[in-house]
Amino acid sequence: MSESGYPDLLKRISDATEKAVRNAEIYLPDDVKARLTEALKVESVVVAKQELQNILENICLAEERFAPLCQDTGIPVMYITVPYGMTWTPEMEQAVLTGIQNATQHIPLRPNLVDPVSRENTKTNTGLSMPPVHVKHGDRFTITALPKGAGSENVSRIRMMNPSDKGNIPKFVVETMLEAGGRPCPPVILGVGIGGTFDVAASLAKEALLEPVDSMTGYEQEICDQVNQLGIGPMGLGGDTTCLAVKIKTAGCHTASLPVAVNIQCWAARRATVEVPL
Repeated sequence: MSESGYPDLLKRISDATEKAVRNAEIYLPDDVKARLTEALKVESVVVAKQELQNILENICLAEERFAPLCQDTGIPVMYITVPYGMTWTPEMEQAVLTGIQNATQHIPLRPNLVDPVSRENTKTNTGLSMPPVHVKHGDRFTITALPKGAGSENVSRIRMMNPSDKGNIPKFVVETMLEAGGRPCPPVILGVGIGGTFDVAASLAKEALLEPVDSMTGYEQEICDQVNQLGIGPMGLGGDTTCLAVKIKTAGCHTASLPVAVNIQCWAARRATVEVPL
């Protein structure tokens, strides 16, 4: 790309970022809405059915009013796919941050990002080495926003298991949700990362939340069924539907290690992708 066209590209990156964040905050993905609608049809507990109806009404109101789905608009975790042959630059990353800052002001978003010790608020949802921007190469230039609220993030867990404990992975996932109870605003989606290293497992669990929830493998379905047997139910008030889906991502790990991470996502499983025109 010519130097003269570079500023225009940076503006398109910023605008695409703002749009991705806006779409994620306001419009729940169709596959998630379908799972919630299906849960309402099969739910047998009266209070749980009412909570699911409230959730679906909330989704409709957000779309009608162009308002965020939840007052906790989270921290926008960003996933960038850059076309092969294109170099990701510090200026491009700054354009993404500018898009987040614009979204914070225009949507608007609640300013959630604070210093971990002083608790001083940046008021832009950027700064302090946050939000994380994950970059990989692919066929298209896309920007994906995954707003992550604190209620579900706070009850996520990671465990360095022994390889001999691999059969206990489902138990660890179920126990994680049992301990979380109603705090992550169920029905939830559970992202599970298995393998890699301590940090890789956590990243895999987060990335798993980007996967469509309209299908599961047999292993994922088995864990999902076990979680639903807990009876926590929508918003923790009891019911058949505690978990909408379990999504698992794996990576190779050391022969003496088995990291397992569970990243819990609330019913407002927000994600949106926007393509940057080139």
